[in-house]
Amino acid sequence: MTQPITVIKRNLIGEEIWRYTGLILRREPNALTLPSRCCAEARFNRPDTPFQGILLKKNDRFVETYYTDRWFNVYEIHDRDRIKGWYCNIGRPAILEADDQLSYVDLALDLWVTPDLKQVVLDEDEFAAFDLEPETRSRALEALKELRLRFG
Repeated sequence: MTQPITVIKRNLIGEEIWRYTGLILRREPNALTLPSRCCAEARFNRPDTPFQGILLKKNDRFVETYYTDRWFNVYEIHDRDRIKGWYCNIGRPAILEADDQLSYVDLALDLWVTPDLKQVVLDEDEFAAFDLEPETRSRALEALKELRLRFG
């Protein structure tokens, strides 16, 4: 039986940017994996949208993994027949606020990885413009480096 969970994305000062509901696939000591339908709730509930050489479509499946001890989360994006790629958010480690609620602080920096493992770093200018503590900036950049090695 799958358990519903609410995912909350927050900005740097902790304000909620958006929320949506998913279903927990697996819980591990430091990770939580859940799928969500982009047409159900959240930011992907919109017409088909071109993105980095692919088309994000209604009903594409996102399998999302959040970590409580890493400075990133990873969305594995599936079409009906194939994987489209991985969208990796750099952010503070996820917080399980309750059994049915998770949140994370987005730091803008992202990594897009295609099925053939080509990588594109996104939103570097936005990340650079943030007024971050040196430790936070360093951890975020280390997270990006870890992801690039993971998919390299």
